[in-house]
Amino acid sequence: MKSHASDRIKMPLGFWAGLRQLGVAAHNVARRARLPLTIVNEPIVTTAQYFAIWQAYSDLIGDTAKGIIQLATVFETAKYPPPVLATYHARDYRDALRRMARYKKLCPPESLSIKEEGEQCIIEMEWLHAEQPGPPILVGITLAFLVELGRRGTGQHVTAQSVEFMHAIGDVQVLEAYFGCPIRLEASKNRLTLHRRDLDQSFASYNEELQEILTPALDQWLDEHQRNHSITEMVKWIMKRSLTGGRPDIRSVAKELRMSARTLQRRLTDENTSFKNLLTQARHEQARAYLADPSLDIKEVAFLIGYEDQNSFYRAFRLWEGDTPTNWRNEYLGTTSLS
Repeated sequence: MKSHASDRIKMPLGFWAGLRQLGVAAHNVARRARLPLTIVNEPIVTTAQYFAIWQAYSDLIGDTAKGIIQLATVFETAKYPPPVLATYHARDYRDALRRMARYKKLCPPESLSIKEEGEQCIIEMEWLHAEQPGPPILVGITLAFLVELGRRGTGQHVTAQSVEFMHAIGDVQVLEAYFGCPIRLEASKNRLTLHRRDLDQSFASYNEELQEILTPALDQWLDEHQRNHSITEMVKWIMKRSLTGGRPDIRSVAKELRMSARTLQRRLTDENTSFKNLLTQARHEQARAYLADPSLDIKEVAFLIGYEDQNSFYRAFRLWEGDTPTNWRNEYLGTTSLS
């Protein structure tokens, strides 16, 4: 079984800033995606939330093709996350693409496979840990970014040989003008085909010294990322993301982990815990985190961790901390203001 720790997706720091440059307000995206407004400040989201954010952006921008090109070109290189920054400072286009495919594992939910055949370089995109395919705009952004990477790195107007999409992608003529090649829809794969000769082009942005720093750090990060995380950790993480919708049950959590409820229960027992204990821990930890934010009132905190009424939350919190949520918050905020 693949580890579902990969379902944790880190939002690029420059994403919301890029939307602002296009005149798209972050809170409008959150509302359109039917997500809490606090999602804008969340560095980590689930695959479902990630897809919802991209679909909301597509809906607000109006035309998928226009949204793809605008965001791919407006995103500032300086705001690339480290795995992407390493590709921008690669030796040449080929090195950049290989690094992208390798380090993309640190930024799911999509994965890239690259193969060189004859005069072609074929890049195929697939989804990780997602029962449904991601929104077309995310596919388009991913493939457009690979071309944009070549253009920014080499300083040349790199074009594709062909681009194939599994689903409708907006104004095809707009995309053909951007990629510089024919666009095919209803394909069997989301695929970008480049001219192999372009892969030999050196990057003007190549920085050997920076690569010597980034590469070992990213390789270590990737190794740690790919190790199996404990079931306990994954279950608590899923619970924390599901508390607002009510009390998560073992069947729904097991389904997200691609296993039966019985198997999940057995594996939790092997780690000397239980679903009920983890739910209590998740609520307790989230309660402390929310109470540390003075902008949230107590009633809202109770709702955010799955309690229908404030009194039930008060009783639970007294068991956890031996004090009321209000007293705990006052003491916590008083302590942090002195530090």
